[in-house]
Amino acid sequence: MFIQEGMIVTFYKYQGSGNDFIIIDNRKGEFPKTAGKIISNLCDRRFGIGADGLILLEEDDRAHFGMVYYNSDGKTGSMCGNGGRCIVAFAKYLGIIKENTEFNAVDGLHQASINEKIVRLKMQDVKEIMEKSNCLFLNTGSPHHVQLVSNLKDFNVKEEGAKLRYGIYGESGSNINFVEQKGENKFAVRTYERGVENETLSCGTGVTAVALGMHYWGKTNGETVKLHTKGGNLSVQYSKAANGYENIWLEGPAEQVFKGTIEI
Repeated sequence: MFIQEGMIVTFYKYQGSGNDFIIIDNRKGEFPKTAGKIISNLCDRRFGIGADGLILLEEDDRAHFGMVYYNSDGKTGSMCGNGGRCIVAFAKYLGIIKENTEFNAVDGLHQASINEKIVRLKMQDVKEIMEKSNCLFLNTGSPHHVQLVSNLKDFNVKEEGAKLRYGIYGESGSNINFVEQKGENKFAVRTYERGVENETLSCGTGVTAVALGMHYWGKTNGETVKLHTKGGNLSVQYSKAANGYENIWLEGPAEQVFKGTIEI
């Protein structure tokens, strides 16, 4: 059975440091995966529920569950770190997991743990960082541009992010992170996300890219970095490898905001 127009869908709204998602239990496979217009309508903040993206929790024969992620434009997205943390909290809510889990996402298997509202998510190893004139480019499950700026608070993230996202990286694009150092192991981050085509309050793969990038640039010598975003605080732990970085963990809060039903 597949969801038809006019049917009622139960959804859950989650947020991880202000990065918000519609999550649907799709273990019965009823939600239409090719319904990009339905997804973009659900994510619309004026005419729908409103979210940075939509996530389906599905059955998976390799792990406790599978994660399918869509950007708010209705297109399938690459790995979403905060979304990954939120779906772990959702899986615990459903009783699928207890404290520890492994789930399958677009970039492969991820380990995670949850302690009350705090979720730790293991990210994929990063083996290559490309250095440009004033920025870095790396893939932490999603592509990320990392650039240091001054006076981040007043920086025009939407305008400058759009210029770089389309001007340098073309239609496929990259997420654009602007960074300001606040301490030896502390950085403020603001991110323009492709697919949302705007600044989001937080980006999990983005702060992961920033933490690794700042270590690569010698801005921090620690293996735990604190990241401040508009939506809250996150931390990233990692180990330097012979080539790149490994044992990368993204940690922060994830919680359910509300549950509801909507007609599609």
